[in-house]
Amino acid sequence: MINTFGLKEDFPIFKKKVNGKNIVYLDSTATTQKPKQVLDAIVEYYEGANANVHRSVYKLADEATELYENSRSNVADFIGAKSNEIVFTRNTTESLNLLSFTMGESLGRGDRILITSMEHHSNILPWMRFEQRGVKLEYVDLDDEGHLDLEDLKSKLKRETKIVSVTHQSNVLGTINPIDEIGKIVKDNGSTFIIDAAQSVPHMPFHMREEYDFVAFSGHKMLGPMGIGVLYGKYHLLEEMPPFNRGGEMIKDVDFHTVIFEDPPIKFEAGTPNVEGAVGLSAAIDYLKRIGMADVRRHEKHLTSITLKALDGLENLKYYGPRNVEERGGVIAFNVRDATNIKKNLESKNVKVDQLYHSHDIATFLDERNVYVRSGHHCAEPLMRTLGLSGTARASYYVYNGEDDVDAFIKSLGEIDVQR
Repeated sequence: MINTFGLKEDFPIFKKKVNGKNIVYLDSTATTQKPKQVLDAIVEYYEGANANVHRSVYKLADEATELYENSRSNVADFIGAKSNEIVFTRNTTESLNLLSFTMGESLGRGDRILITSMEHHSNILPWMRFEQRGVKLEYVDLDDEGHLDLEDLKSKLKRETKIVSVTHQSNVLGTINPIDEIGKIVKDNGSTFIIDAAQSVPHMPFHMREEYDFVAFSGHKMLGPMGIGVLYGKYHLLEEMPPFNRGGEMIKDVDFHTVIFEDPPIKFEAGTPNVEGAVGLSAAIDYLKRIGMADVRRHEKHLTSITLKALDGLENLKYYGPRNVEERGGVIAFNVRDATNIKKNLESKNVKVDQLYHSHDIATFLDERNVYVRSGHHCAEPLMRTLGLSGTARASYYVYNGEDDVDAFIKSLGEIDVQR
């Protein structure tokens, strides 16, 4: 078990007091806090090696380039890929849009794209735009507990299905999808398989497989800085794709009317890259490696297990997603059926409450106790419509959370009057 109290000491933000009390941060699914080791690596880069990469021959630029490319190698090693298969982007959203705007050039009327009902908007909107071309966008259904219906996936997978893009772990339900099994089904059909791994690579062991054509994830969800993301792609596929952006750095030769682009991955990294972000992400990966991703996963399962057990004891609280912690990550979306104390508490502070059960009310109630959870539709409105909800509150754990945070969360929920 991770020594969470020791890990908290690595994160400067947890020294912060609000009304004289510690904060309980339970929104790591949105973004994670940063350890001092990551912050130090960023400062060291700016103080000791700040220069544009790949463009100059002087020593400082060489040092910056080496740091940048070593960061790429570290990312590749972390997921079992090759360095030339790693493209740095801003985030998962940009990675998926890169694929949409490059691969999508070959899509036309009659083609199909298959995604799932639990996707984040970032894995819906980039594909939705092709419906204007006559491409059919289909969604795999879920069962009552939030698992993907694999029989439905098989039935909707057609010869015309060119792309299948699936989240590895839902950012709402916490469902961990069987991507190895899905990958085999998809490849047997001859379709391109894309994985949104924003919620999985940071939280569990992840190793590249032959079935995976593209994988996208974000640095800020795994202790790294904001503004740095990763797109893994099989090299021969990256070679075939046109560049997403065009400008400096990503060309071998250009004259007034013709251009020869660089080889991947540089072909996809036009302009001055986020060297700071790459360096910070690499330091975050080093931090996670020292813990061990198997231990990260084991720790989150433990916190999730004791949380779900406690939530089962709250009569009017409902949570969503699989009941088996082996099938879900450390994210718990929930609603309170009856919360009269929240209404009284908010209205006593002149906050008008239109809907007694709104997730924002729950989040505000918890915020008053320094327990920070997310509320709303979590950029997954189609899923909310599937569940018949306007939104949920959502708590999520990471390496710096411990049983003390679970206790504070459950205690705060217990202060809500759930008596009918």
